[in-house]
Amino acid sequence: MNATREELARRFFAVRQQTEALCQPLCVEDYVVQPMVDISPPKWHLGHTSWFFEKFLLEKFSASYAPPQPIYNFMFNSYYNSIGVRVERRQRGALSRPTVEEVYRYRHDITARLGELIESIDESTWKDFHELMLLGIHHEQQHQELLVTDIKHILATNPLRPAYHAATLPTRADTLPDTFINIDSGVYCIGYNGNGFCFDNEQPAHKVYVDAFSLQNRLVTNGEWLEFMEDGGYNEFRHWLSDGWDAVQREQWRAPLYWENIDGVWHEMTLSGLRPIDQYAPVCHISYYEAEAFASWKGKRLPSEAEWEIACSVLGAKASGGNFLESGYLHPVAISENDLTMKQLFGDVWEWTGSAYLPYPNYKHSSDALGEYNGKFMSNQMTLRGGSCATPESHIRATYRNFFQPDKRWQFTGMRLAS
Repeated sequence: MNATREELARRFFAVRQQTEALCQPLCVEDYVVQPMVDISPPKWHLGHTSWFFEKFLLEKFSASYAPPQPIYNFMFNSYYNSIGVRVERRQRGALSRPTVEEVYRYRHDITARLGELIESIDESTWKDFHELMLLGIHHEQQHQELLVTDIKHILATNPLRPAYHAATLPTRADTLPDTFINIDSGVYCIGYNGNGFCFDNEQPAHKVYVDAFSLQNRLVTNGEWLEFMEDGGYNEFRHWLSDGWDAVQREQWRAPLYWENIDGVWHEMTLSGLRPIDQYAPVCHISYYEAEAFASWKGKRLPSEAEWEIACSVLGAKASGGNFLESGYLHPVAISENDLTMKQLFGDVWEWTGSAYLPYPNYKHSSDALGEYNGKFMSNQMTLRGGSCATPESHIRATYRNFFQPDKRWQFTGMRLAS
């Protein structure tokens, strides 16, 4: 369904402003730090999201458009081989120039030009333009989440342990008991089948058969993870996949990322600074390997992505009201309700599933540059569902498929159990 020009402009400007608002607490020195290859400096995110609109919209739909800095095509291209060579990912932190001020100037210029184009573009090309604008908006929302997680890693690796912001997180006085909610066997439809925006990897909608299964009514908590650790979970190879056990030995994992034992008390680095672990909040910053090992230790398993999506459909779960970027916590929080209905399917943490990230039956991606957006990553990655505390609420839906390599931990990744 096409938005009006006014609606599209309003959404575009709001997303552009939100990205810049996420950078406002930073010092200028924070903008260029890249402590590991998976991280991109905040300055690069600001430039890349502007380059995306420039490359795929302004250059295509504005006949008189001339790039203000042609070399930005080299500097801010991420992984689009069809567009040309680019700065190696691990070298993004070496780009002291353009300056932060120059990147903001570039960004504001692109924003203004797109605003003018929204008003002036011919009706004959509006449909194609509108579709690409929505892709650009959702692409920028993906980078808003990456900004939050990358900023967290940048600050967490600084010995001063600076806080990004001050936030008071909700707490509980006890643990919400867990239960397992049963879903009947049957043939179900998964994948996106609506009229709004979705990424190509969410299609086509198709039918799957699943046996009866049970899904934990809430996310696994820090307190439960502490029990796993205290029972020698990181020292017992029997719980681990072979590649996971190799990662534990190589990386010396003994706790989730950002956890630190200080004088016998476990703390975690948050965007509000270092604080004691809240045992009732969802565990986060765990790899797929850790999630799978915990499930094995509990005598359970991870849900498949089809099971997760089917549970959303059967139980009528909606994304609205979850702990997303808009809550301002930027951290998973303990749930307050005491009933045993399904909780936290959306927000708080991305949930690892037991499903490899692969194409749906009859999936097709385009042969142009945008065909590289999702399809070429369908190898050696696992699928996650549900969004996190850093995901914009308007960006997520039940069919959304996120994906990462199984050893990655810097995203807000957690888990729930299945049986």
